[in-house]
Amino acid sequence: MTNNDVLRRLRYTFDYSDDQMIEIFEEADVTVTRPQISDWMKKEEDEAYINLTDKNLAVFLNGMINKYRGKREGEQPKPEQKLDNNLVFKKLKIALNLRSEDILALFELAEMPITKNELTSFLRQKKQPQYQQLLDQYLRNFLTGLQFKYRK
Repeated sequence: MTNNDVLRRLRYTFDYSDDQMIEIFEEADVTVTRPQISDWMKKEEDEAYINLTDKNLAVFLNGMINKYRGKREGEQPKPEQKLDNNLVFKKLKIALNLRSEDILALFELAEMPITKNELTSFLRQKKQPQYQQLLDQYLRNFLTGLQFKYRK
């Protein structure tokens, strides 16, 4: 999945307006413009499409964490320069304060049940032997489960 796909799906799921998207970026101390957001939302075939960098998606996810969980004291976390599906997954888990049971239920909603062992392997550090890379299909189904749960 591209970063733009993830951002589009999150925007749709939570029904964020342009102003709300700008506010979420500002929660992570980054200013973006309405035209930037508009260009990130476009399909790849569109001439005005701009690829969303890993850093900008990390900023948005950090902003979601700050919005839903509150800013932590002191210096804010630096956005990662390189994101993978596992990190996107972890950041969404933190932002939405999801427990393991909640995540398993989201995968059930998306009709792609996973086991608790699979879930914990996605949340491990890369250095650990039980670590498993979160493939696009898992992230896509997780976002679909979020959509079923949160889309009004």
